[in-house]
Amino acid sequence: MPLPEDPIILLSFVNTQLRDFYPTLDAFCSAANVSRDKIEQKLINVGYEYSPKQNAFV
Repeated sequence: MPLPEDPIILLSFVNTQLRDFYPTLDAFCSAANVSRDKIEQKLINVGYEYSPKQNAFV
């Protein structure tokens, strides 16, 4: 399944995946075969940054 293009929907999708299924962003990216840099850049552009401690974009 392709990732959502809209950054806010992407934020919700990724955070849900991290909360429910993956212990880290790297684990999610590996399983989904997506670029961590691409996700982080899209979400940084709308004011969200990955927090390893919370395992979520905040």
